[in-house]
Amino acid sequence: MARKLKLVKGAAQRSALIYGMRIFAPAEIALVDDAQVRLADGSKSRVTMHLIEGTRAQIRRQLMQSIDAFFELLDEEPAR
Repeated sequence: MARKLKLVKGAAQRSALIYGMRIFAPAEIALVDDAQVRLADGSKSRVTMHLIEGTRAQIRRQLMQSIDAFFELLDEEPAR
C-alpha cells in the first residue's frame, strides 16, 4: 500500500531522480532521443538523455562533472 508523504516544517523537500546508463561503441549509435516520463496526474514530461564519448576514465570524469553541474543549477532554482 502506497504511503502518502507528510511534509514536516523545516524538513528537506523529497525528490525522485530518473536515471539510466548503458555503454555502447560510438559506431553503434545512430540517434539519442529524449525519454518520456508519465506523471501521477497522467501528464507526460521529458527527460533529456546525454551522450558522453571517450575512454571509461574520460566518461566517468565527465559524468561526475555533469552531476556536480546539475546539482549546482538545481540549487540556484527558486524553491517550489
